[in-house]
Amino acid sequence: MFSSHDPHQFLGVHEGILRAFAPGASELKVELRGQMVPMQKRGEVGLFELQVGEIKPTDYRLYYMNGLLAHDPYAFWPSIGELDLHLFANGVHYQLYEMLGARRMVHQGVEGVRFAVWAPSASGVALVADFNYWDGRRHPMRSLGSSGVWELFVPGIGVGEKYKFEIRTREEHLRVKSDPFANGCELRPKTASVVSDLAQFAWSDGAWMEARKKQEERPVYIYELHLGSWKRRGTEFLDYEQLAQLLGDYCEEMGFTHVELMPVMEHPLDESWGYQVTGFFAPTSRFGTPRQFQKFIDHLHSRGIGVILDWVPAHFPTDDFSLAQFDGTALYEHVDPRQGFHPHWNTLIFNYGRKEVSNFLIASALFWLEVMHVDGLRVDAVASMLYLDYGREEGGWIPNPHGGRENLEAIEFLKHLNSIVCSRVAGAMMIAEESTAFPGVTQRVEDGGLGFQYKWNMGWMNDTLRYFEKDPIFRHYHHNELTFGLLYAFSERFMLVLSHDEVVHGKRSLLGKMPGDRWQQFANLRLCLSYQLCQPGKKLLFMGNELGEWQEWNCQEQLPWYLLQDPAHNGAQRMVKEMVHLYRKRPALWQRDSSHEGFNWVDFADRQNSVISYLRCSSSEQLLCLHNFTPNFCPDYRLHLPGVRSVRALFSSDQPEYGGSGVTGQEVKLLLDAKGCSTGIEIRLAPLATMIFEVI
Repeated sequence: MFSSHDPHQFLGVHEGILRAFAPGASELKVELRGQMVPMQKRGEVGLFELQVGEIKPTDYRLYYMNGLLAHDPYAFWPSIGELDLHLFANGVHYQLYEMLGARRMVHQGVEGVRFAVWAPSASGVALVADFNYWDGRRHPMRSLGSSGVWELFVPGIGVGEKYKFEIRTREEHLRVKSDPFANGCELRPKTASVVSDLAQFAWSDGAWMEARKKQEERPVYIYELHLGSWKRRGTEFLDYEQLAQLLGDYCEEMGFTHVELMPVMEHPLDESWGYQVTGFFAPTSRFGTPRQFQKFIDHLHSRGIGVILDWVPAHFPTDDFSLAQFDGTALYEHVDPRQGFHPHWNTLIFNYGRKEVSNFLIASALFWLEVMHVDGLRVDAVASMLYLDYGREEGGWIPNPHGGRENLEAIEFLKHLNSIVCSRVAGAMMIAEESTAFPGVTQRVEDGGLGFQYKWNMGWMNDTLRYFEKDPIFRHYHHNELTFGLLYAFSERFMLVLSHDEVVHGKRSLLGKMPGDRWQQFANLRLCLSYQLCQPGKKLLFMGNELGEWQEWNCQEQLPWYLLQDPAHNGAQRMVKEMVHLYRKRPALWQRDSSHEGFNWVDFADRQNSVISYLRCSSSEQLLCLHNFTPNFCPDYRLHLPGVRSVRALFSSDQPEYGGSGVTGQEVKLLLDAKGCSTGIEIRLAPLATMIFEVI
């Protein structure tokens, strides 16, 4: 009857005849210039016609199945231009989220929603939605040529409409898919996309967004959390607005500069923690609407707190309603499972070499940074992207054209991503979770690097936790695990992390890893957290570590806040609060994080006592950091510090209000040679503790 690629050539008004398709209807009326006129039915397939002469698209309206009277979708010209399609085909349409998906707009003077989807191998695509009772025959879409984009402007509908795309494959199979570019989704287990309008939100964070453009070195102490298990109302989730208020209060009190949210992009399975994403442009509906998520960001910015999101371009789930085999072919993923299937997570891998797929991911990143005002993205599983043999057995992967294991297409994608983010979003933080020694992760793209601002220092994390798990009696045998990291600490711009990955899957909680009796466990916890504070690199701490949680993190329960009634747990949290505020006030702890100029060893060789000491330096001050990794109290510990004039204690993790034994470092003795020149200091060294001194 009409072309599945271009229903507009038959439906609508042509040569004075109005045609409408309403399968199953026995009659159909049209409102023509204010008068209701019956149309004539042609055959049994649902075709209706009416002789109307020369009329404009706005001269008539038709009834949708749900009783909505609106203008005819098939009376309008395409709402996507050639330039948009050209940019997309070349992988450089950086505002692709405005072209594809469901977008409210005024088209040819009429309000409605433009639906557009990329499905180049489909033989036909239809819009199915509440307003047409999910009947794919009612609203076939038109193909916009070789671009692979299908489009339909539907007048008269607005925010809140639920919809999907019904895709007919080359083999004539029907696949009903959620919109890859949807900004809103139904609450799981339902999977429909929801028409949203983000443009109407009145942001109040203009000053924050302007200040964010500055590229200066700054203190960064991130509180990593999972929104669904940080705090709850009984067994129910709090919504974005409630979380914003509580989280703003908490971070302001504790001193954290940023929050990092485990993925809040839409995902079907709670137990994936958000790392198997189906909605790359949609905040999850678990905690409310896209508008509420905007309020969440806006409120935290008003409290001086930045927001970083975990973002997952490394893989996506195999759920049939989502990206997998989207148009009946491997559209977003590789065809060959040796490239396209991830054995670690039973997920699919993006085809980074396909320009449209690369564009999809880059547009997703820019959507969160530009449209939703987030301040940075922590890119998950970068190592799995960089190496073709990641997690694969011999023979289970395909070498690159040069015979190597590096994924050259993924490398180019990451360079493209970071170069565009750098040029468009000044001050945005792009952070790589990368666990190998791949060179130049934080080097500029123009200098041959990947272009990230920071890289998670997984080596420091592994060495540190492995060391802390050992009984202090044996720690002197493993002293190099404390010092080895400083050999490469300035090779990248590192972020030191004690993340969620280390308190799940039988690894025990951070407190649970610590050896000794209860007092020693808490002392070790305080020592571990304050050791992280002093080491060069930006900081990240996972929620619950500051409380001294005994159990591993459970995504189905809120944190055990009741633990704060116990003095030991309360003391641990108080220490974290006071040391984070100290960190922010003292430039020596963050100003030269990525430079040798910011760090000088005092003594790294005291293996016998398991003690290390060093200076952290800024342009205006230097701080002495001293760590004792044994429970031995030393009343007269000496350090060689020639030329020191005065020493003032700033911090001790052994303070009694933290649960320590009370060695605060206030009594410091200058050591002098025969000529009266200072050669060092003598202090009372606290057991299992960090001590920080201002040195002049």
